[in-house]
Amino acid sequence: MTSPHAIDVATFGEAMMLLVADRPGALEDVPAFHKRTAGAETNVAIGLARLGLRVAWASRLGTDSMARYLLAQMKLEGIDCSRVVCDPAQRTGFQFKGRVTDGSDPPVEYHRKGSAASCMGPADVDAAWLSGARHLHATGVFAALSPTTYAAAIKSIETMRAAGRSVSFDPNLRPTLWPSTDAMRDAINRLAAMADWVLPGIEEGRLLTGESSPEGIARYYRERGAKLVAVKLGADGAYYDTDGGGGTIAGFPVAQVVDTVGAGDGFAVGVVSALLEGRGAADAVRRGAWIGARAVQVLGDTEGLPTRAELDAAGL
Repeated sequence: MTSPHAIDVATFGEAMMLLVADRPGALEDVPAFHKRTAGAETNVAIGLARLGLRVAWASRLGTDSMARYLLAQMKLEGIDCSRVVCDPAQRTGFQFKGRVTDGSDPPVEYHRKGSAASCMGPADVDAAWLSGARHLHATGVFAALSPTTYAAAIKSIETMRAAGRSVSFDPNLRPTLWPSTDAMRDAINRLAAMADWVLPGIEEGRLLTGESSPEGIARYYRERGAKLVAVKLGADGAYYDTDGGGGTIAGFPVAQVVDTVGAGDGFAVGVVSALLEGRGAADAVRRGAWIGARAVQVLGDTEGLPTRAELDAAGL
């Protein structure tokens, strides 16, 4: 996986300290929590770094203990954090996540309003640095934090497109962060139309496009310029569409669903890593489905993300 670029994948996004309940029940009744990292973009960054890619993460944190914890964890994963600003005048976001036993989505409580990362803007996008990267992975989460982060998301993608680099985009919808569904739909679809690889979930795609089928959702984004669209179908795997054709990749069996949060990020890790290695679309989506299946079987957002050795052992 040699590359003339100093960075294989760059990403912008908010990292939060995650406090995961040690047992099922209402968050207010849980007596203890386990500390983890959280953040759509950093989940993907961690997954790609574990597979041997050179990954850089740009963000903003406070200088509190949560910021020190997050920065240390990202560096331990081998992620380049040289574009992370720690500002003593700002605070780091955090969240609580409950535990469930029935395979449903766990309750999540965010404390991120006004966080350091939400104050980022276009000035935080160093075009010369960013265009030196081979690929940009973007999500709808960073774009949703504030009007200025949305502007930064636009600038980052425009910078990479102007430099002839590839861009992947996961809508990763957070409706509560947007003023309305219509505003969310318009903003997210604008970003998706700028990307090479678009990775919506089936329900996200239905809301964003008005199409009901995976084929219709893929067609919507392909008509707007995407070279690859992979629609996540949960336990049923994923549907993909490219210039070279498309099809459905079956899901991987899961003995028990422990926590669904982070499955889409795991899918992105698989697809992006495989495509950057020159693999075909079917192989990339199959790898994404496998990593997504691993992600739902563990408690935290990143524990299921494999190492390169584990990936090789699985033949993927």
